[in-house]
Amino acid sequence: MEKTVPTMLSTSVTAATEVAAVDYARFGWTVAATADGLRLITDDQVAGIELTGALAAGVRRFLRANNLSGPVIEVPGPLRREIHLVTGIGRAGMAVAALRAAGAVVHMDGAGIPLPQDAPGGGDPAWGIAPGEARWMPPLVAVGAAVRAAARRARLLGVAC
Repeated sequence: MEKTVPTMLSTSVTAATEVAAVDYARFGWTVAATADGLRLITDDQVAGIELTGALAAGVRRFLRANNLSGPVIEVPGPLRREIHLVTGIGRAGMAVAALRAAGAVVHMDGAGIPLPQDAPGGGDPAWGIAPGEARWMPPLVAVGAAVRAAARRARLLGVAC
């Protein structure tokens, strides 16, 4: 049985944006087209954990070393910023609180996450690890463990996260 996936498109959406939205919807995501581009609408199946600076680099290194990497959106700016897409948020309240205490922004409960477009410009988000290249979408608690490990490593080495 085929699952119908919500895709919210406004009337001012270009054909390329519509194709990208449909492509993202094949992952089971709710995608909305806004004036700022496509947005993944978080729900009980998918959320995003936004990390910056040295903490983002440490988390990416930990996840890669432990074969836990999932889709990652890189957001351009003066400071390294990336959003790890995760699942398993339904019963992870303590992990969400710990991530927020560590400085992460947790996008969930209908929040919109900017999605990369086919032809990104200089200020557009891009895939660090595209969903089609990722082995899986990790649970939130896996990224939470990576944040704890990266923060601990930084403290041991005397590096600021």
